Amino acid sequence: MGGVARTIFGIIMIAIYVGMGVLMIINFFQWNPQWDWARWLLAAVFIVYGVWRAYRQFAGIDSRV
Repeated sequence: MGGVARTIFGIIMIAIYVGMGVLMIINFFQWNPQWDWARWLLAAVFIVYGVWRAYRQFAGIDSRV
């Protein structure tokens, strides 16, 4: 049962990270224009980390940690 819960949690976290990256790209939180560089940086970090987690999740690397 722990493996199923870990898989579901992993998929939810992937969606959260990539979703936050997309929300940053479309400026959902209406950041001040002088902080655009930080918004784009955070968007890139969220999306890259979400893709990295997805790779680890579906490659089965997380199950061995």
